[in-house]
Amino acid sequence: MPPMNTFYVVGGRLRSTLFRKLEEWQACEQALLVELDPASNQSTAKIEYVSPPEVCPKDSPAVQFKSAALKDNKLYACTSTEVLVYELPDFRLVHYISLPCFNDLHHAYPSERGTILVVVTGLDMVVEVTTAGDLVREWSVIGEDPWARFSRQTDYRLVPTTKPHRSHPNHVFELDGEIFVTRFQQRDAICLTKTGPRIDIAVQSPHDGYVVGDRIYFTTVDGHIVIANRKTLQVEETIDLNTIDPKAGSGQTSQILGWCRGLLPLDERWLWVGFTRVRPTKFIENVAWIRNGTSRHKPSHIALYDLKLRKCEQEIELEPHGIGVVFSLLPVPGTR
Repeated sequence: MPPMNTFYVVGGRLRSTLFRKLEEWQACEQALLVELDPASNQSTAKIEYVSPPEVCPKDSPAVQFKSAALKDNKLYACTSTEVLVYELPDFRLVHYISLPCFNDLHHAYPSERGTILVVVTGLDMVVEVTTAGDLVREWSVIGEDPWARFSRQTDYRLVPTTKPHRSHPNHVFELDGEIFVTRFQQRDAICLTKTGPRIDIAVQSPHDGYVVGDRIYFTTVDGHIVIANRKTLQVEETIDLNTIDPKAGSGQTSQILGWCRGLLPLDERWLWVGFTRVRPTKFIENVAWIRNGTSRHKPSHIALYDLKLRKCEQEIELEPHGIGVVFSLLPVPGTR
């Protein structure tokens, strides 16, 4: 077993309702980051945040942290309409950015240039901004004019959803100075700054993309870990976590693990993975990966996997810690 260091779990607290079914863009009432001790299953809330009403839709907007990143003792977090940069270890807010083009943000990532790369999922776009909020560059993730389908005059922060999306980009990362983004619909990761480089993630729709040494780790929403070589951009290993069920032993699990996103590699053998309970949605194509006849859904949880032995070593339910929707798992600086 690896050392049981604490780490951050980033996501949102679910909104409870008895009177109506909530859509995905209404599900969470508070953005939340907790520091979790997996050895004791105890946690401490480090950030509890609610977006101001002027940057949200009016009707029960979802307030949650999407995918975050750490660099130089700073946490780069985003809600659906904001980028927030916190200084650690005190979690002091040092930068706040909210632009009219921000709709359904999924990732904020500090670039090598000192700017912030922001995945604007609602507009099928990636933008680069300064910490002062100035727009530097923008890319359509499907190669068209970024504003061909959208209007610069619209405040998209106030638009509840622009679904269905043509691409639904999720995660941005850099390789040797070039910028890459994962694309849900196209099942790949493409380079935005150079024509041609592409990583084919054919098994299912990807979410996270993390560069660790010579490897790039991807999650797919249905519970695969896809590992590509950063030099060749070729997939070298695909691991189906659905076949690693701690309760049923080997063979296909009888439960749906959940939306798979959030990844923390401890080394080449050990890996924490996050899962969010699947809830009903009117966009059926987004959950088409759920196997027919499987109706049992696991609660939102994280799991520690031994990739060498293909074994799930530990599971921790997240809702007792306040996290109903999980997006990122991040190391506490100084503990890895």
